[in-house]
Amino acid sequence: MTYRALITGASAGLGAEFARQLAARGIDLVLVARDQPRLERLAHVLRSRYDVVVEVLAADLTEPASLELVAERVAARDAPVDILINNAGFGVYAGFEASDIADERRMHELLSWVPLRLAHAAVPGMLERGSGWIMNVASAAAFMPSGTYGAAKNSTVSLSRSLSMRYRSRGVRVTALCPGLLATEFHERMGEDHLPTLPRIAWADTRRVAREGLRALHRGTPVLVSDWRYRLVRPLMAVLPGRMLERLGSTGSPL
Repeated sequence: MTYRALITGASAGLGAEFARQLAARGIDLVLVARDQPRLERLAHVLRSRYDVVVEVLAADLTEPASLELVAERVAARDAPVDILINNAGFGVYAGFEASDIADERRMHELLSWVPLRLAHAAVPGMLERGSGWIMNVASAAAFMPSGTYGAAKNSTVSLSRSLSMRYRSRGVRVTALCPGLLATEFHERMGEDHLPTLPRIAWADTRRVAREGLRALHRGTPVLVSDWRYRLVRPLMAVLPGRMLERLGSTGSPL
């Protein structure tokens, strides 16, 4: 049996790494992002290297019409999506008192509303088939007072836990993957001045995070903090003073 995965934010970074690792396992793909030429280049590489079918669906998920187009693809019964990976995202660097409210709304819609909408499109078909997997890429920032980015990611963790509890017994597994800092374009897109000045050890390996996330999704782990260094830190979050957590959560940009 051939499975199919739809990945948002698939043109670069963690999304592209998910695509590579899934294609290596023989899983067909639907790649979603705004940059169609970049998606086409990735799709060409994956088709050439692996014996998989790769669809490209260019869409800006912050645009309602584009989001509904992707939701329709997720819900399609004739070519079902067995694995949904909600990975698309961006951060607002400006402080809350200075940020553009339109940017804040776009960020929250992409990080919170879009995963909910696409999961809502995916679940009915998955329940009918008796199987399905949904991964919502959240962040270690979800567990820290790290501004509106962390607030949006926290809602994604809550959604994932709720769906996991409700549907696991019916064959649908849902995981919130919570990485820390990743060496991807996420921070670069905000400009060099916004790159966190942290030691190399603070940056997690994208390949390892993707591999751990897919393993957790297969097992049905509701929430996974990745990688090991962030798992070591998480228990401290329950005992550190609030002011210290706030400082840790504002090291220069969202996690």
